[in-house]
Parts: sequence; C-alpha cells; structure tokens
Amino acid sequence: MAGFSDPWVLGFLLAIPLLFILYRRVLSRKRKEAIKFSNLGFIKSALGDAKKSRRHDLLFYLALMVLVFMIIGFANPHIPLKRAKEGVNVVLVMDISGSMQATDYKPTRLEAAKSAAEILLRSLNDKDHAGIVTFESGATTAAYLSPYKDQVIEKLRHISPKQGKTAIGDGLSMGIDMATSIPNRKKLVILLSDGVNNAGVISPAEAIQFAKANNIQVYTIGMGSKGKTVLGYDWFGNPQYAELDEATLRTIAQETGGAYFKSVDDHTLDEIYATIGKTIKREKEETNIKDWLFLAALLTFLIYLYLSYGKRRIIQ
Repeated sequence: MAGFSDPWVLGFLLAIPLLFILYRRVLSRKRKEAIKFSNLGFIKSALGDAKKSRRHDLLFYLALMVLVFMIIGFANPHIPLKRAKEGVNVVLVMDISGSMQATDYKPTRLEAAKSAAEILLRSLNDKDHAGIVTFESGATTAAYLSPYKDQVIEKLRHISPKQGKTAIGDGLSMGIDMATSIPNRKKLVILLSDGVNNAGVISPAEAIQFAKANNIQVYTIGMGSKGKTVLGYDWFGNPQYAELDEATLRTIAQETGGAYFKSVDDHTLDEIYATIGKTIKREKEETNIKDWLFLAALLTFLIYLYLSYGKRRIIQ
C-alpha cells in the first residue's frame, strides 16, 4: 500500500491553493487599476491580450508544479513493488550426521537429499541467492550465500556424511545467520533432518527465537521411512533405529511461519523440494519514489526557464 515516511510535509501543499488565489487577486487588481487611467495604450499594456495572459498563466502553473513535486518528494513517498527485483536469500540447512548414511533411500539418505536439493536450487530465480549449511555434532558452512547457483550446486555435490550426532539448533542458527548476511531481502531457510537434536550448544527453541527476531521463515523436512530403519547394532546385538523428531520440526516451522513436510522415500523428497521452490513468495516491498518526483520537478523547472529565457521566451 502506498504511503509517506514524512506525511507532515504534505501540509505545505495547503500553500498551493493560497498562492493560486493570491495570483488571481493580483491580476484582478491590476485590471481594475488600469481602468482608472485614460491612456488606451497603458490600459492595453496593463490588461494584456488574451494570448499573452495565457502565457503568463502557464509560467505560473509551471512554478506551482515545481513546488508540488518538491513538497511531495520531501514527504518521502513509497509505493509497493515486487521484491523479485532484489530476489530472495535461500539457505539450505542439511543434516549430515551418521544416520544420513542409511540406505532406505537410494543410494543413501544423504545422496537422495542432495539430489532433491539440486531440484530446488535450479528452480530459483536469477536474482535469488543460495547458500548451504551442514550440521552433525556441530555446524559448518558448505557454500556461502551466492547468486551463482551452479557453484552452489557444485559444492552441494561434494558434501559427504559424518559420523557425529545431530545438532539441529546449531545448524539452524548458522543458517539464519547466513540468510541475514545480505540485508533488505526476503529470507528463507529450509532445514532437513532425519534425527533428534542431541548435540550442539544452541537448542532448537533458541534457534526459533533467533529466526523470529530476524523475520525468517523456516521450512522443515523430516526425512524417514514408512517402517523402522535399522542404522546398526549395539555391543549386545540390539538393533539401533533411526529416530525422527517430527514434533520439533513442526514447532520450528509453525513458530517461524513456514511449513513442515514429511518425506518417506526418494519420490516424496523430490516433490517436497520442488513444491517449496514453487511456493517461495516474492513479497511486495515499499520502494521510495522521491527521486522520481525530484526529477519531475527539475524537468518542469527547466521548461519554465526555457519558456522564460529561451529563444521562444514568453516574457518580452
């Protein structure tokens, strides 16, 4: 919605009709005083012919237009324009902990996640920036925020799994920090995990507050299978199953205005990333147009000068 940063400046526009009234009164008084003299030439000079009168009116109206443009410009007007010009900061936060080596997704969970993430990266607009953060027992940057998606995809392909635990809070916090590194743009974080937060120094709750403070939407993806997935066996031969903390991922998405998705196989994971890519909204932003108004004032003033002092000047 259009508006003004300094609306009080518009109060000076009240002077415009006052100047117009004063101008008309001066012309009227000039005509009345001219009638008192008997010299016909002086009367014609004072009253002026209709054509010359219209020219004087034109100059006056041009001067008023300059004032109007300047006053509105100083009020800092802004109108909503599509943010697509600036693009969106999209940060992928990916779990690379030991459980991501499970083979219920082919060839592994991590490789399936990387392939699906590539679908999203290729769907982004030219003006969008993308970056990647990975996490296991801690978090690290895999690809810095950049408009060059091909380079980001190349770094994505080189991500390898680790044997650590799952520090969801650390990964999300680093992703939020990366998303804010380029200001004045819409920011979006996409978090993928297949486990439970059991490591790191920042809790998911603290990361949520960090995201909300920076007005960042977080989409979360829970990666799992329809049945239980065995990751290995303990010293006593008991199977160790992959655990997915859907409650935490749902909370992260709900608290930050994002959405939660559950992936159960390669196909649904691809669809999730494709869906997120299509639903990224380029919101309207308030764009200041005062420079346009100052330019209009300058052009109007140049026309005024040309008509006043140029080869075809009005004032003789």
